[in-house]
Amino acid sequence: MAESSHDWKRDEEDDEDQEIDETTYKAQKDAIIMAIEVSDSMLKPPPSSNSKKADQDSALEAALKSAYHLMEQRIISNPKDMMGILLFGTKKTRFHKEEDGHSALGYPHCYLFTDLDVPAADDVKVLKNLVEDGDDVDEVLTPSTEPVIMSNVLFCANQIFTTKAANFGSRRLFIITDNDNPHPSDKAAMSAAAVRAKDLYDMGVTIELFPITRDDSKFDLSKFYDDIVYRDPIAEVNNTTVTISKSGDGLSLLSSLTSNINSKQTPKRALFSNLPFEIAPGLRISVKGYNILHRQTPARTCYIWLDGEVPQIASGETTRLAEDSTRTVEKGEMKKAYKFGGEYVYFTPEEQKSLRDFGPPVIRVIGFKPRNLLPMWASVKKSIFIFPSEEDYVGSSRVFTALWQKLVKDDKIGLAWCVVRRNAQPILAAIIPSRERSDDESGTPYLPAGLWIYPLPFADDLREIKPPAEATRSSDELKTQMRTIVQQLQLPKAMYNPLKYANPALQWHYKILKALALEEEVPETAEDATRPKYKAISKRAGGYLEEWSGKLEEDAGAAKTTKSLKREADEEESDRPAKQRRGVPGQLHRSPMSMAELKDAIESGAIMKMTVAQLKDLAGCKGISTAGKKTEIAERIEQWVDNNA
Repeated sequence: MAESSHDWKRDEEDDEDQEIDETTYKAQKDAIIMAIEVSDSMLKPPPSSNSKKADQDSALEAALKSAYHLMEQRIISNPKDMMGILLFGTKKTRFHKEEDGHSALGYPHCYLFTDLDVPAADDVKVLKNLVEDGDDVDEVLTPSTEPVIMSNVLFCANQIFTTKAANFGSRRLFIITDNDNPHPSDKAAMSAAAVRAKDLYDMGVTIELFPITRDDSKFDLSKFYDDIVYRDPIAEVNNTTVTISKSGDGLSLLSSLTSNINSKQTPKRALFSNLPFEIAPGLRISVKGYNILHRQTPARTCYIWLDGEVPQIASGETTRLAEDSTRTVEKGEMKKAYKFGGEYVYFTPEEQKSLRDFGPPVIRVIGFKPRNLLPMWASVKKSIFIFPSEEDYVGSSRVFTALWQKLVKDDKIGLAWCVVRRNAQPILAAIIPSRERSDDESGTPYLPAGLWIYPLPFADDLREIKPPAEATRSSDELKTQMRTIVQQLQLPKAMYNPLKYANPALQWHYKILKALALEEEVPETAEDATRPKYKAISKRAGGYLEEWSGKLEEDAGAAKTTKSLKREADEEESDRPAKQRRGVPGQLHRSPMSMAELKDAIESGAIMKMTVAQLKDLAGCKGISTAGKKTEIAERIEQWVDNNA
């Protein structure tokens, strides 16, 4: 999502650039159609059970609630993406709102409940009334007595994508059904559906299947959907095949279905695409890079005006004004400069580009090392996951897999020179392999198997940490007690999965926006799954914590007494006077100085005769930054005097 929605004031000459930017951004957006089957079996209530965790909703109700939750999330987190809901197997037929009949454009028993568009608050309210209140006045959820033809369903989705999201970079069709063989005795219908599915894949549309089973029944993909859903062989190796949701097994069908949909609702947008990966001189393959672990923060996409009767999106406009005359400054009048030695040095745009040019983008392996030589402190930035791409070099997947297997087998890492994008800052990185998810020794079963670009620090990124001279190290007994506490509080299998814990601040932000958009009551408290479970902690390690706290106070008291006795002994033995700070003419070192004294010191040049420590003391008293060299601090003080004179 874009971080700002300002409508910049442009000249007529910039209109073409604006159109190009909009087209490029449009190709990055996502469009999803959720196709949900309406049938007697989907409407069948779950079996009765005394368990509190048993299903309460039918398969169709669970599917509609999952669609509602997905739309509810995307209207806030992905406001530029599109989503539509297509019901198939219905008695009624509708392709557009103005059409309602059995022959709407040749798609019988297909009902477009929500057209493919950016979800609006009204669309969410209509779906909410259908899901929670059962408000089905139009009898939309009445199943058809005739079997639905899947080729019509796929062709209907094809037409929706073509007319509504022709240039989108990500277009996906989610099919939710409990029927593994809609055409058991009609080979012509099966063949027609396979042709329509291939048409969708040729358009770049991905079909995702979310099957539902009941009791002891099984969903056999080989009967029909193997020819409809194209599964990636690499995905099968990584255990990311079709997941089946089951009703009536004590688990919530809604939770299972929602979890499966959420796992595939976010498209894999590459950080960089088709980047050359040079393993050896003359041996190159192409890879794509992804940010697998990324901290999500509330992104501002627009400004909302709340002072009217109805909240409205505000259009921002930015104008640059000259400080002295307040006249409008045009884009061509602006120049970029860097300050060196008190003077400004100007660079042309071409010179600025040449300063950042370190060659074409590439990942070039320069050697291999044992993995145990990589220290823990070398982690200074987040890693980038890379995956092979066959678009530029055919056979990249085989070479990439061979390199990954060799690094895992020999427990080695690669060292590489990386320029991931044009004009990007070059980095030295380690190429680290991650094990398969099924491997018990992987340590991170929620991360995919492959290679990671692990940025390594330069010398300037490292600093030596020296503990204070008066620091007291903990005793061995204290360390042993803390080791016991940590062992008592470890998670099962010592595993932490960040995917199970939502960001509470982000979720609270989304709930407030949702309440404003849907005109609902603002919630009073936020759900926070990251809060410590105090009762469990007290039960498992409460006694150990009390013992450790008592020992810590005892050791701290003893250390404090020892330091006091040592300080008194040092004061008795030391009889020489304390070292005095050397003064400068005019007693400029005393602080704070008046404005008149500062002006006199600047005009006479006496301020440059002060030491760095004296300048820092003076800058600190005035609230000025003390970072940098002596000349930089002096310049800040002079600037402060000019601004406050």
